[in-house]
Amino acid sequence: MIVAATVIFLYYTIWTLALPFVDSDHPLHSFFPAREWAIRIPVILILLGSAVVGSFLSVVMIRSNKKKAAKAKAAASKKKA
Repeated sequence: MIVAATVIFLYYTIWTLALPFVDSDHPLHSFFPAREWAIRIPVILILLGSAVVGSFLSVVMIRSNKKKAAKAKAAASKKKA
């Protein structure tokens, strides 16, 4: 996993920091997508990650409130009995 993260980091770093200084007709450009994707991909990943984390937290909070409501209802029914 560390190797994959290192490879992705190096690829992205070369793509965003070194490639603008290389001539546009150089064969190195064939290994990378267009420059606008250097911004789009991280933005898409951040939005997707935020949506997943937000959905997870929402589900956890809803389940927690349902459990609290069930406990309160059980405690209220014990008091009546």
